[in-house]
Amino acid sequence: MARMTAAQAAVEILKAEGVTHMFGLPGAAINPFYSAMRTNGGLTHILARHVEGASHMAEGYTRAKAGNIGVCIGTSGPAGTDMITGLYSASADSIPILCITGQAPVSKLHKEDFQAVDITSIAKPLTKMAMTVLEPAQVPGAFQQAFHLMRSGRPGPVLLDLPIDVQMAEIEFDIETYQPLPVYKPSASRAQIEKALDLLQASEKPLIVSGGGVINADAAELLVEFAELTGVPVVPTLMGWGSIPDDHELTAGMVGLQTSHRYGNATMLASDFVLGIGNRWANRHTGVVESYTAGRTFVHVDIEPTQIGRVFAPDFGIVSDAKAALELFVEVARERKAAGQLKDRSAWAASCQERKGELLRKTDFDNIPVKPQRVYQEMNLAFGRDTRYVTTIGLSQIQAAQMLHVYGPRNWINAGQAGPLGWTLPAALGVATADPEGTVVALSGDYDFQFMIEELAVGAQFQIPYIHVVVNNAYLGLIRQAQRNFDMDYHVQLSFENVNAPEVNGYGVDHVKVAEGLGCKAIRVFDPSELAGAFEQAKKLTAEFKVPVIVEVILERVTNVSMGTEITNVNEFEPVAERASDAPSAILNTLG
Repeated sequence: MARMTAAQAAVEILKAEGVTHMFGLPGAAINPFYSAMRTNGGLTHILARHVEGASHMAEGYTRAKAGNIGVCIGTSGPAGTDMITGLYSASADSIPILCITGQAPVSKLHKEDFQAVDITSIAKPLTKMAMTVLEPAQVPGAFQQAFHLMRSGRPGPVLLDLPIDVQMAEIEFDIETYQPLPVYKPSASRAQIEKALDLLQASEKPLIVSGGGVINADAAELLVEFAELTGVPVVPTLMGWGSIPDDHELTAGMVGLQTSHRYGNATMLASDFVLGIGNRWANRHTGVVESYTAGRTFVHVDIEPTQIGRVFAPDFGIVSDAKAALELFVEVARERKAAGQLKDRSAWAASCQERKGELLRKTDFDNIPVKPQRVYQEMNLAFGRDTRYVTTIGLSQIQAAQMLHVYGPRNWINAGQAGPLGWTLPAALGVATADPEGTVVALSGDYDFQFMIEELAVGAQFQIPYIHVVVNNAYLGLIRQAQRNFDMDYHVQLSFENVNAPEVNGYGVDHVKVAEGLGCKAIRVFDPSELAGAFEQAKKLTAEFKVPVIVEVILERVTNVSMGTEITNVNEFEPVAERASDAPSAILNTLG
């Protein structure tokens, strides 16, 4: 057998498992691994400016394409602790990423050596496996098990911690005979699918709730086919958005407290049966459970057994990978349709579309400073059906989910449960790395953008072009809105008179100068009539310079965005669209 260092064996296994890109920062304790990458070749490395940024790049890379697993690397000590937020975000959204950290020598682990931290104990609650590899000969098995766990059952992240002496030790390893371990995913039985369809058949106003598990399983086409066979309208969750096109006649809108549509909530409240596939019944989707569940029968399909009944007890639960379940749902539905055993749901589906015409939120505002609704209207018009939107949390994300249009799986890439500020920028770089020919559009409020703004230099250095829309109200907008309940506006204002940039009119940070200083291009917009031209210019600049291009829009300081505590009581602050001209980017021209 071939003799090589354990680090070289790890590099060869990464390539055998399909890894092509790595995101990270070298350091003393991980340098043997970097040496192996340089010696062996075959892996493209993107040098991040912050290790947390590297972890979010890995997340974006995974989320962009079925089968991808992003890998991030850091040295010992703070590099591992910096990646904890990335592990949390990945774990919360069932995203497989592999974090590799360097570590002090094995003999020093109990001696409080420089930058020797027990990273595995810190990471264990957030990973499917966290392991400090103490024996060089264990390295191949640890990496093999890592990929097996990341892909099996509910996907999720793994951390492997490699002491420097373990990396450098020589072992016998034959990469020619290496094989990835078989992936385990639970599958629904025929009897379970038959019962679920029996329950659906007994209903009058059924809905399908399509969650992120449908996206993760690469099962969107099957979901659409099943909906079309049965005629049942679909409610995508925030993580499942794109599993059915927004302009499909069976798209019923999103449901929830924040990232939802008025017509989606109304349709949920009118329904009597819900089939959830690959979803968590997350609290921002359900709100007060009693309001969400009252008068409805529920079937829940999820890959993780302990998800069934976690938020509320369904009437029937099925433990299954979403793709395996949908393959059977389609098969049985075809048989029943051929036998004339499926109800005609056309009247119910039509009523769902009628609500859309009555309850669209108004987007067409000409105000200066710009109202955010107009930004999303212009984005819908400027960017095509295959655009990949990337965002995390804030009023910008909430309102974008209320007003943008998404037409395909993995075209809405969002840190759904964790929602860490700063995630958007590095995640967009990961998405653009995975899809270099695609159109990637990130969306941030000013605070999210500032959190990890240094990563713009990564896009400039490695020529990773994408467009970043920054909606700037110089406020912690979501926190300001939440503070209304406490009758305060306290430490949430980001505005100040910038002595170096009077042109920003008291909005504080000059994002244009910062972006340009980091090697990128930037455009600032004050007037909504300039938005369309700015987006077109941004497209040209990304094509010409191959760097991130920022489009900063100066918004009105205060906009209260629709949200509430239960789907029966969402506070609306703006009017509905009364005619087609009020919402010209609406996906269905249902207004007179």
